[in-house]
Amino acid sequence: MPARASVVDSRPEEHADTGIAEPQAWREQVIALIPSLRAFAWSLSRDPSDADDMVQETLTKAWTHREKFQPGTNLRAWLFTILRNSWYTALSRHRRETPDEDGKMAATLTSPPSQEWSVELHQLQTALNSLPPEHREALIMVGAAGLSYEEAAEIAGCALGTIKSRVNRARNRLAQIMEIERESDAA
Repeated sequence: MPARASVVDSRPEEHADTGIAEPQAWREQVIALIPSLRAFAWSLSRDPSDADDMVQETLTKAWTHREKFQPGTNLRAWLFTILRNSWYTALSRHRRETPDEDGKMAATLTSPPSQEWSVELHQLQTALNSLPPEHREALIMVGAAGLSYEEAAEIAGCALGTIKSRVNRARNRLAQIMEIERESDAA
């Protein structure tokens, strides 16, 4: 059996930022540990494809964070810790998920489309903006704010009949602009 290069050898200057004494030796040691990682992953998941996925994720994380590996520490333990933590994370995520192979659960999570309301709201805003200011003000006070005609007349500083007339004209013009048939027109 050939002797493996040690990861704990002194660190040459050109690899000082990686945390690995000899990158090639580190890579060879990681590759040599793959069968052990697969066995451990299988013991956790009991599924060969899930075990392979876990090992792949472990190797990806190890490669991505290789600069965090401390020379002189146990590479096997470091890799197994990454694998175990990945397993617990996936298990925790899986517990929060709801199986829905036939899509029944997803079908209950629908909401009515909002595009139509958005378009209608924009049309209403445009129509309101096209009204004369005194008609728009009267309609908003009585129709939207819920004020009585008397309160609206007092705020606007005009007669009660004037407010009633403005609200009526505003409603008729708004219905005409938005092409809505009013009850008085239908009779």
